[in-house]
Amino acid sequence: MIFRTRGLTALAFALALTGCANMQSHDKKTADIDAASRTGGLPAAIAQLESTAKTEEEKTALLYNLERGELLRMNRQYPDSINAFLLADIQVNNWEEAAKTNPQKLLGSAGAALISERLKVYEGQDYEKVWLTTRLALNRVAVGDFENARVDIKRTHEREAVIAEFRAKETVAAEEEAKTKGVTSQSKELNGYPVESLNDPEVLALKNGYQNALSHYLAGFLYEAMNESGLAAPGYRKAIELKPNTAVLEEGLRGLDARTSFTQRRRQKMTDVLFVVEAGNAPARKPKAFTVPVPLGGSIGTVSISYPVIEPSNDPLLTTLTVSGNAFKLEKVVDVNVMARRALKDEMPGMVLRGFTRAVVKGVAQDQLQKHAGVFGSIIGSLGSALTEQADDRMWRMLPGRVYVARGYLPPGEHKVVVDGRDYNVTIQVDGQYALVPLRFYENSALQGDVGMFGKLPAVAPAPEPVAPSAAVKPVAKPTAKAPAKSVTKKLVEETK
Repeated sequence: MIFRTRGLTALAFALALTGCANMQSHDKKTADIDAASRTGGLPAAIAQLESTAKTEEEKTALLYNLERGELLRMNRQYPDSINAFLLADIQVNNWEEAAKTNPQKLLGSAGAALISERLKVYEGQDYEKVWLTTRLALNRVAVGDFENARVDIKRTHEREAVIAEFRAKETVAAEEEAKTKGVTSQSKELNGYPVESLNDPEVLALKNGYQNALSHYLAGFLYEAMNESGLAAPGYRKAIELKPNTAVLEEGLRGLDARTSFTQRRRQKMTDVLFVVEAGNAPARKPKAFTVPVPLGGSIGTVSISYPVIEPSNDPLLTTLTVSGNAFKLEKVVDVNVMARRALKDEMPGMVLRGFTRAVVKGVAQDQLQKHAGVFGSIIGSLGSALTEQADDRMWRMLPGRVYVARGYLPPGEHKVVVDGRDYNVTIQVDGQYALVPLRFYENSALQGDVGMFGKLPAVAPAPEPVAPSAAVKPVAKPTAKAPAKSVTKKLVEETK
């Protein structure tokens, strides 16, 4: 009996220590990065993040490279940003391969089911996987690597298809696992959870939690700029489907044929400019604890479980972009806060079932500790359960909170940019048939990205210069009138006289 009691107590301690060692708050890391940025700018923020990765495993981790790649991108270190994103992409590619060939490998979440969601290997939110290829494409455009940008946007569409198929399997697997532990469908209710944050109209209006209108509109724009209008149309069409009643998206499709016609290309005098304006940061997942009843043999006990909550954003909307006196309407095409809440809404059924499964297992363990180790065992069991039961708050937090798009024609050259009447000291240079201008608002500053430019405007023949008359040239005198010539007969007569 003594050995059994000691074994249960050791197990509880082991669970607690395992949880503490592997469940550092990502929200805390993000707060430290933001604080470093406010005092030392982006270089300090990058250094703060890099200080958190000590081992090779940590330096190649998905979330670390997502955050690092975004900070480097904001600092216009595009080659370094691309390398960080490619390290992250290796992890996502591994996830995709497993999802297609061995989904059971991903569905077997034993560590999460028995101890904590945070012990799962971070696979990235589904919308983050899609954003990754979009970010890579934008970086490639900034450095003029249009061919690889084309590859990235193609992979975006393929990645979405893999995600859709896998998530359908995941929900079924969670339900089957719950049934084996005696968790019934009635256990899915969570009293006190702010369901209104997941069921507001903006969240419900999204088709799913991983596709976004920007990725598909960008695909349309890049295909158009690379003279592949047949591939551009589906991109514009999908963007409209994901964000209907958005004028800039609808005009992208409606005006495609006119913009890409031979006549227009031959006569084009100004640059077709796409502005991608990003503001704020992605939201945080905040853990919220709930006490739930669990069956313990012939009785009912209670266990604490934790689920994440995402609060709606209250950031003010941007409305107008003024460029060299010309006003362009800024239209919101992506709200990452809404996407994150939609992703959480889709994830919650499986998450709740796994949570109740953990609650049942931990409840049984606590009951046994109390029976065999008394009050001390009960305290240890409760402590281990509380320490390990923390909601997973890992998210790609350096992503922007909202993304706006504006599009129009500007003459080639330098232009001053003003947003909502405020001068952020931003000046851009555009040229060519198409230009993509990235702008990011971060920590009360405007970060201007490198402009991607496509093609050349047709050369305009110079007008002939007027030639001034030379002073050395004398005016030509008019010929004087001459007497009519005499006839040959009359001349001969006169000569014989």
